[in-house]
Amino acid sequence: MKINETHIRKSKHSQTLLINQLSLERAQKGETVFKFGFGQSPFPVPCEIQQALADATHRKEYMSVQGHKPLREAIAKFHNALENKNMSAEQIIVGAGSKILLYCLLAAFERAEVVLPAPSWVSYAPQARLSGHTVSWIETNFADHWKLKPEQLDRFCSSRASPDIPLVLIFNYPSNPTGQTYSTLELQALATIMRNHNVVVIADEIYSLLSYEKSYSTLDEFYPQASIVTSGLSKWCGAGGWRLGFAHIPKGLGQQYFQAVLGVASETYSCAPAPIQIAATHAYENQKSAQVFLQKQTKLLHEISHFCAKRLQQAGVKVHQAQGGFYLFLDFERFMNKLNAKGINQGEHLTHALMRDKGVALLPGNAFGMPDKSLTARLAFVDFDGKTILDVPSPQMALSRVRQGITEISDWLKAL
Repeated sequence: MKINETHIRKSKHSQTLLINQLSLERAQKGETVFKFGFGQSPFPVPCEIQQALADATHRKEYMSVQGHKPLREAIAKFHNALENKNMSAEQIIVGAGSKILLYCLLAAFERAEVVLPAPSWVSYAPQARLSGHTVSWIETNFADHWKLKPEQLDRFCSSRASPDIPLVLIFNYPSNPTGQTYSTLELQALATIMRNHNVVVIADEIYSLLSYEKSYSTLDEFYPQASIVTSGLSKWCGAGGWRLGFAHIPKGLGQQYFQAVLGVASETYSCAPAPIQIAATHAYENQKSAQVFLQKQTKLLHEISHFCAKRLQQAGVKVHQAQGGFYLFLDFERFMNKLNAKGINQGEHLTHALMRDKGVALLPGNAFGMPDKSLTARLAFVDFDGKTILDVPSPQMALSRVRQGITEISDWLKAL
């Protein structure tokens, strides 16, 4: 029996996962593909953490919905030490990846308005809509480094049609897709506006440990009463497929909200897998090993980012140097007339043409909330063997695919 389409939820495949699938299919056909579309850490999970997982394979029990207590304690100590936070194990919920936890945090509201800076990660808006909430966008721009400005947030909050409905801002930094982060002064100014308007903030800090600067501020330093922090193993530990994340919910939001999030978690993923939680405990308990691993990663990513951004800038692309993570957000506005002459007047047209002509996989800006007409795209500069690059004296030796992919983009633009 075919279900009437009018009764089926309108939902798209996650564009990040879709581009990975398309890239794999192209590679399987023997066609060249530069995998700049999918944002997966290229670095291997450290051997000792892999061994901890192997040693825990006998752990088959359902753990508590909130998460293994030793793991929650280790997470709190880890982030308190490395990022000068004030986390409490009692306020942490562990989940099967931070993605499902983001959904749980939103679904715990009966009704809310979710506001997102554009561009923002592809799954925020769909998750908000799946939770039954309205989604509003605040568009940022290249001149402001794609950052949300305090006056923009203040103006939006002051003009809301229904100010009685909770307002939830999802705030990701360093940003996926832009690679940009916020200074101490910028965070302080935003925190003042958030406090004035009682904004609940989900601070997605999944890339915070991959910030290139050794010392940096985080939002909950200045707005601790309503900043929910989410993170996990996927980026800093290279363990995306392990699906282990956490959310720290401040006491200021109330026990009722905390229990509501736990309730949604119990009815969705039940608990994170036991062997993964045991291995994650080992990862978070070994701060010194983690710091060495992080220093190697951030040094390499910073160098690669600098190379990619410089070459693209020389080719005429508007792009800022990344400040953390492994993304660049490209603006092809300077090529608008030439692109339009070839029938390319949307971000999706642009990325399809680059894939077709050069085998370069990028994600279009409209996947991240930018207008369809925006000639922007995200580039994930991770098409390299992370294990090899950690072991070689010069990273350039292991970056042939990244260099070639950037050259292909430059050559394509020259030929317009």
